[in-house]
Amino acid sequence: MKRFLIFCLITMLTVCLSGNLYAAGTADEAKAMVGKAAAFLKASGKDKAFKEFTEGTQFKKDDLYVFVIDTKGMTLAHGGNPRLVGKDMSGLKDADGKLFIKDIIDGANANGSGWSDYKWTNPVTKKIDPKSTYFQKVDDVVLGCGIYKK
Repeated sequence: MKRFLIFCLITMLTVCLSGNLYAAGTADEAKAMVGKAAAFLKASGKDKAFKEFTEGTQFKKDDLYVFVIDTKGMTLAHGGNPRLVGKDMSGLKDADGKLFIKDIIDGANANGSGWSDYKWTNPVTKKIDPKSTYFQKVDDVVLGCGIYKK
């Protein structure tokens, strides 16, 4: 029994250290989080909402978080990296050179909401993985939440 427990602990530790065991958000969860964030923004106003998206906890779950950009690509709120607030992200390219923030803005302006696919470094695995961000335009800003595809 003792050897079995040691084996289980070593196996779990190996999986954790390899980055393969973490809670990953789903497409439905990302879409729901953006919807909830949009409602919160409309009800609370920009100042309160942007502060909550960046500093609070109700719009963060596992590897999901909400970010907000304006229609020119300026980051207004970012639940994953607060240091990005105030940064122009319009020229940001993925691993293949895709201007994915521009793609998100273009999609939001054309359709109001949708998905943008690109490749980005997964902070857990440290590998470049396919990522998809659900976005929704609310007045003059775009809210987003991304997932890493498996």
